[in-house]
Amino acid sequence: MVHRRPQLIARAAALAVLDNAAARDEPAFVLVTGPAGVGRTALADEFAARHGSGLRRATGVPWETGRGGGVLGQLGGEPEVAIVDDAQWADAESLRALVSAVRHGESGPLVVATCVSGDPHVPAATLELLHRAATTTIRLEPLTAPEVGELAAAHGVLLHPSMAERLWRHTGGIPRHIVQLLAEVPPSTWARFDPDLPAPAAVAARVREGLDSCSAEARRLAEAFAVLGAGTAVRDAASLAGIGTDVLPLLDEACAAGLVAFAPRGLTEAGPPDEMVRAAVLAAMGPAAAADAHRRAADLIDDPVRRMHLLVAASPVPDAAVADRLDELAAERAAEGAWGVAASLLSDASRLTDDRLLRESRLTRAVDALIGAGDAFAAAALVPAVESLRETPLRNAVLGYLAIVRGRAAEAETRLGRAWDLVNAEREPEVAALICQRYVLHSLSRCQAGDMVRWADRAISLVRPDAPAAVEAAAIRGLGLAGSGRADEALAGYDALAERVQHGAQAQRILMGRGWLNLMVDAIDEARTDLEISVPTTFLGGSTRISLWARGWLARAQFVTGEWDDALRTVAEAEPLLDRSGIVLAGPLLAWTTVAVHALRGDWDRAEEALRRADAGPQDYEIMRVPSCLARAQIAEARADSAGVLRALRPLTLPWAGGSIDEPGYWPWAEMYAHALVLEGKTAEADAFLVPHERLAAQRDRASARARLGAARGRLRGTRGDLDGARAAFDEAVGLLEDLPLRYDLARVNFAYGQILRRAGKRREADTVFTTARDAFAALGAATYVARCDRELKAGGVHAPRGDRGFDELTPQEEAVSQLVASGLSNREVAAELFLSTKTVQYHLTRIYAKLGIRSRAELAARRRSPGDGS
Repeated sequence: MVHRRPQLIARAAALAVLDNAAARDEPAFVLVTGPAGVGRTALADEFAARHGSGLRRATGVPWETGRGGGVLGQLGGEPEVAIVDDAQWADAESLRALVSAVRHGESGPLVVATCVSGDPHVPAATLELLHRAATTTIRLEPLTAPEVGELAAAHGVLLHPSMAERLWRHTGGIPRHIVQLLAEVPPSTWARFDPDLPAPAAVAARVREGLDSCSAEARRLAEAFAVLGAGTAVRDAASLAGIGTDVLPLLDEACAAGLVAFAPRGLTEAGPPDEMVRAAVLAAMGPAAAADAHRRAADLIDDPVRRMHLLVAASPVPDAAVADRLDELAAERAAEGAWGVAASLLSDASRLTDDRLLRESRLTRAVDALIGAGDAFAAAALVPAVESLRETPLRNAVLGYLAIVRGRAAEAETRLGRAWDLVNAEREPEVAALICQRYVLHSLSRCQAGDMVRWADRAISLVRPDAPAAVEAAAIRGLGLAGSGRADEALAGYDALAERVQHGAQAQRILMGRGWLNLMVDAIDEARTDLEISVPTTFLGGSTRISLWARGWLARAQFVTGEWDDALRTVAEAEPLLDRSGIVLAGPLLAWTTVAVHALRGDWDRAEEALRRADAGPQDYEIMRVPSCLARAQIAEARADSAGVLRALRPLTLPWAGGSIDEPGYWPWAEMYAHALVLEGKTAEADAFLVPHERLAAQRDRASARARLGAARGRLRGTRGDLDGARAAFDEAVGLLEDLPLRYDLARVNFAYGQILRRAGKRREADTVFTTARDAFAALGAATYVARCDRELKAGGVHAPRGDRGFDELTPQEEAVSQLVASGLSNREVAAELFLSTKTVQYHLTRIYAKLGIRSRAELAARRRSPGDGS
């Protein structure tokens, strides 16, 4: 039995290359490279364990490079497979003999695997020989942050994702350093928030030797770079070290000792080669010297956050003045929505605070800021410390906030209720406003629009308009207004809020909320613009939570407009963020889109895998349950399993659902449920179900919702034999969608229309509608529906579906749009060029895709470039 070695995490592909080389009856010279400590020897160990007696091993060492035949002597005999570890130190005679044996194979095919590190002192001739001889090269890369977590788990240390990322940054992902630190650092360290990690003992010893080898001035310069960190201006380090203008010889000395490396910008910036070297240099300086250097360095730095971190490093005991300034700076960053920076500042302030109540308050606020930044795992690591504090409204509000992002509705309800009972709004208006803002998020997750507005109004009334709690409550309040049927008022409010808050991370929250709302009211282009701007988390430490919601709704916008590859890409980019943050609340929304695309394309394995992701973890909140139900229904509908659709969506008809999930344009579940009822023969139930939803959609005047429900009404009428009524309903649905870029919805309506026409015996008319639907589905890549359209067309017996058509079928305006889009212009740019609205451009583009049987702008450009297409 082969046991998996912890060091071989993420090395399966490399091992497979070696195994394949050994399995083939052909000679091979495999070169395994990578930085020192990356795991070449561990890979060789596992490879050797798989290939018994026919394998021989040798290891090169620097002091034997001149010993002719030394490596060959270690191998002995005539092996079938040979491994040479540290081959950069192998003697030239042995390497030449091995290369010749591989090339000529006089004793049968030989496989040689050589492991080579990037040591700068390796003879150039040796490296050249190895690279020229290699028939296959394997480059081992450092581990990623998630792989660091796997490696730690294999060594019995469970790291939350934030800590795994911290260890990854510190070690550069090199397994040797990771394993050494896991063994050397006390286990309690790994459960803390952002601890100062030391250098591994081997690195520390090497750094001490390097420092001892330097002159006094070069050592001071290396120490100055360690204090100031990576990317430091050389002039600042020289100033801190007390060195004049002749700094280059000292830099040469420090670089040669491995203590300093230049930044990519050239000679003007430098710093420690990595975080481990920096930690080792600071440790070698000793606490007093390091503190003094940090204090002096703070006078050289303009950035207030960086300056305060230097002062923290210079403060081994509580310092009220420094702690107060940290608190003030954290409040400034929190007002901008830069919660990640605020969390770090508050954590430092707490450590430097002597007063117990103030210290506890600052620690609690640090946890709150971590959650605001979207790092639920790091916040959870501090929960035991927070729970051990005396009960306060703030403490309960923070723990309730964490429960929300972790999808624990019952716990959040209890925590927030206790916080509201304890708070005195007159004495602590900021804390009361914070609790109200948490209730806004809780109500949003419960899809309770009225509660969202009520709690938002309370938050806004308690504090000044620019206070973080007021701005964040206002950023969500619009969604509550829209969910209560006041979308116009909500959009006006967002526009005013966006005008008032134009910069920083708070702007991210406002644009995300407006983008979400625009998607609900069919302003698709505007929604995409707002959501795309809201995705990055570079808004002064912008919120991961907001970015995840922005990505989730952006993926939905891309899905409904037919940009399915973009939608999958958006979700794929969000998933590592989701895993790293621990914000499970957004998971089902992201997975829903992935499930839909894969199911419609007939990729059932991927659809089921995404569905499992949607169903993972607790689902106490409606905002998690609804997309999970829709994802299951999407798979069932793509399989033409109407009973499965009803099973998937039935929970949404139960009393717990309620809230805003019936609001037109929010969750498109009602029309799916109605179609399934009709297909299952439950026409009376379908009629009764549709009426209130149709009435609400008409009241709200949501074109997309009216069209989707209208198609369900058309199916119901057609099934009951009312063909004229069915035609009227379907024609109205198609008309409502023609001015919207909702390609999938239009194709779906036409498919249902074609089914009713064919079953009514209108085969030629049905053929036309099915062909339109098929072309649209083909352009989307919806293989499941293309196949169903083909079956319907074949059953109709009029003619087979047409293949790709050419540009000669485009109208003059479609031709103009196609030329501009193929040239690389965006929809907005095309609209400006042709004096059209962006909606009209998208409408023409949808028809162009359908007529040409293509799915993307890239395919359109390719067709335009290819000969014989009339371009």
